[in-house]
Amino acid sequence: MNPQNILYLFIGLVIFNFIFTTILEYINDKNWKNDIPDELLDFYDSNKYLKAKNYKVARGKISLINSSLSLIITLSLLYFFGFGYLSDYSSFLTDSIPAQSCIFFLIIYLFNFIIGIPFSYYSTFVIEEKFGFNRTDKKTFFLDKTKGFLISTILISVLSYIAVLTIEYFSQGYWICMWIGLSVFMIFLNMFYADLIVPIFNKLTPLENGDLRLKIETYSKKVGYSLKNIFIIDGSKRSSKANAFFSGIGPRKTIALFDTLVEKYSDEELVSVLAHEVGHFKKNHIMFSMILTVLQLGLMCYLFELCMSFSQIANALGSSEMNFHIGIIAFGFLYSPVGLITGVLMNMLSRKNEFEADNYAKETYEGNSLQLALKKLSVDSLSNLYPHPLYVFVHYSHPPLLKRLANLKNH
Repeated sequence: MNPQNILYLFIGLVIFNFIFTTILEYINDKNWKNDIPDELLDFYDSNKYLKAKNYKVARGKISLINSSLSLIITLSLLYFFGFGYLSDYSSFLTDSIPAQSCIFFLIIYLFNFIIGIPFSYYSTFVIEEKFGFNRTDKKTFFLDKTKGFLISTILISVLSYIAVLTIEYFSQGYWICMWIGLSVFMIFLNMFYADLIVPIFNKLTPLENGDLRLKIETYSKKVGYSLKNIFIIDGSKRSSKANAFFSGIGPRKTIALFDTLVEKYSDEELVSVLAHEVGHFKKNHIMFSMILTVLQLGLMCYLFELCMSFSQIANALGSSEMNFHIGIIAFGFLYSPVGLITGVLMNMLSRKNEFEADNYAKETYEGNSLQLALKKLSVDSLSNLYPHPLYVFVHYSHPPLLKRLANLKNH
């Protein structure tokens, strides 16, 4: 393989990804209709509907500027062999190969972190503020950034160090060890996310005894779903948007309801949302998705080792030799088409699972409350009610609201 041709391939993949994403965003924005659906006339007036459209336009503009800047920086690093120079600089600073990779990735992460702060700041304190979502003060914003930076720095350093040592020790077939390690890490993070990560940024308070907890526990007992860890999370200190998340496996199963969700939604609507999540568990969606993710990690690790065997790939990035950090950069470019395909397939499966979970909630609780909850969630977040079918096909892990409502009515 000619290194120059490989470089052109990298550049072509980056440009294709940018053009493809930009076109999708454009046709999705143009698909926005002026008519309010009959199902949402009680939730949207013309002013709020226009506000939703303007919100999408504002977020789209800042996203386009961000992605355009990213394109320019990436193409510059490729064309002027910036990754190779950075790799050489890391080698100049230390003779330790694991340390070289840590330095390389930390420099790239620090650069992206600094570049991203103005966009994040503008999005939070201008766009989100303008449309009434932001409740974050500047102290919390920068404290979150600092915490995120420290956590990412630790993870990058530790994972890079372990990966390089694994490659040095095994030299061949190390993809299996990396696959096992990443899979265990993913499962561990999923199980203990609410215990280890969430408390760094938010306060989790056990849901107090009362009507809501009683209804949740009664429903859980009815369908044979053991759930003891029910928390309220102080999401209101950052945003007025309502949300909830479920994490954990087995006895670590946890539900965290944002305080904004509890404030705005009835007990029946909240239980219906829970019933939907229970549906994912009962239909084995969570376990099956985890298995697929583990298999996908295996494919990625195998292809990464394959990528590492070609020194010409390193030469294309301006490096005289292949090493872990150059291999990761090259793999990121080469895997992008595969990632797009697997992402689309995973989204197709996810949308199917969402319909099944909705149906389960209707069968075991009742559908009207879930419909009301879905309508409120969509309206409160000012989401696009008419996303383009192609955009949905590529990006949506959940079916569009109108299709979910139609499914609940017809099921």
